[in-house]
Amino acid sequence: MSPLPTQLASCDPADWPVAPGWQPLVGEFFGSPAGLKLVDFLHERLEAGTAIFPPRPLRALELTPPEAVRVVVLGQDPYHGRGQAEGLAFSVAPGVALPPSLRNIFKELERDLGTPPPRFPDPGGSLVKWATHGVLLLNTCLTVEEGQPASHSGRGWEVLTDAVIRHIADGDRPVVFMLWGSHAQSKRALIDSDRHKVLAANHPSPLSALRPPVPFIGCGHFGEARAWRESQAL
Repeated sequence: MSPLPTQLASCDPADWPVAPGWQPLVGEFFGSPAGLKLVDFLHERLEAGTAIFPPRPLRALELTPPEAVRVVVLGQDPYHGRGQAEGLAFSVAPGVALPPSLRNIFKELERDLGTPPPRFPDPGGSLVKWATHGVLLLNTCLTVEEGQPASHSGRGWEVLTDAVIRHIADGDRPVVFMLWGSHAQSKRALIDSDRHKVLAANHPSPLSALRPPVPFIGCGHFGEARAWRESQAL
């Protein structure tokens, strides 16, 4: 069996599957000036021989249909190391060494709910199971160049991911939004906090996980989310 690809091979959105419920929103974006400009930019970078991650930028929208979303975990952009990004915020492919932020997520999950860390190497740091059980693991920017964090920020992805956040926030079902770090929290204005549960804390990165104003370690978001969902009979 050949290994799974680790980088983007095509900049044609038709090669990036999404769940049917997302198709109208995604199709509208890629037919818009912002979407067309983004595709042109990705094509130029691929033609220049740049390694772009992940291989399937829309994987979060492929694995978690809009009607299945119960929780949204919002990240910033994909991991920029080869073999790490798998199209889901904070997740890495099975067998890949856990990035520090993901280690802290598992640490807080164990502290908060007593959930032991996953087996390594499989599933390891892969959060595919979360994605297939209603957790939308959404980065606000969906591609990155090797070794260049935030290299595709401001190129158009945010237009699409803001639309995704609004679509969920405007839906009929109350949802938990986990906003970790200032970048994720900047999207709070897109969410009606009277209808949804909005949980905000520092980013799980070691640089901020233990710092004020709201340290990620000890934030209790997993327990809060569970209790709120149970109270809503969700």
